[in-house]
Amino acid sequence: MNTFDIIKKILDEKILVLDGAMGSLIQSYKLSEEDFLGEKFKNSNFFLQGNNDILSITQPEIIKNIHKQYLDVGADIIETNTFGANAFIQADYHLQDYVYEMNFEAAKIAKEIAENYTKLNPNKPRFVAGSLGPTNKTASISPDVNRPEFRSAYFDDFVNVYYEQVRGLVDGGVDILLVETIFDTLNAKAAIFAIQKYLSEINKIIPVMISGTIVDMSGRTLSGQT
Repeated sequence: MNTFDIIKKILDEKILVLDGAMGSLIQSYKLSEEDFLGEKFKNSNFFLQGNNDILSITQPEIIKNIHKQYLDVGADIIETNTFGANAFIQADYHLQDYVYEMNFEAAKIAKEIAENYTKLNPNKPRFVAGSLGPTNKTASISPDVNRPEFRSAYFDDFVNVYYEQVRGLVDGGVDILLVETIFDTLNAKAAIFAIQKYLSEINKIIPVMISGTIVDMSGRTLSGQT
C-alpha cells in the first residue's frame, strides 16, 4: 500500500494531528547572525539572520529538535521548515540559487525523524508535509495603488517558483504537500498547478492539503476572495 492510500485509510478512521508553529520555536533559541550563517555561508556578504529556512542547511540539529518536540507530544504530521523557502523570498537574501537545496534538506531531515518515530511505534505512523508558503507577492492585487493593472509577478512566475520548491520537497521524501497560509487564491492555484506539473512528470501521486488565511467574520482572504 502506498503512502497516499495509507493516509486515506487512516483518515477514514480518525483525525490526524498536524504540528504547530516552527518560527516561534526557532526564536526561542535566540540565534545569532553567525548561527544563521553556519559554515556554509560564513563568508557571505549578506545579512541572513531571520532567514529561518536556511537553518535546515546551517543548523539541522535545531530543526530536528523542533520536529522531535512535536512528535513527542503526539503530532501525526510534521511540516518541513520551508515556509519561506521559495525564490521570491530568498531573493531578498540573495539565496535564490539555494532554494532546491533548502527544500530537499528540510524534507530529508523531517522524513528521517518521522520514520524513526514510526519504527518506535508502527501503530502510529508519522508523516511529513512539505510546506509551501504563500510567498511575499500576490498574483491578484497590484502592489501599487496608483496602478491597479500592475503586477510584480505573474501566474507563470508563481508556477515556476512553486515548481522548484515542490521538486526539492518531493525529492527529499515528503508524504504530503501543504499549500499553506494562503491569502490569495490565485497564488494557491499556481501552487496546485506546479504540484500537478511536477507529479505528472515523475508519475507520482501525493496528497495535497491547503490552508487559508481568513481575516475576519466575512470569510474572506486578505485579497478579498471568498
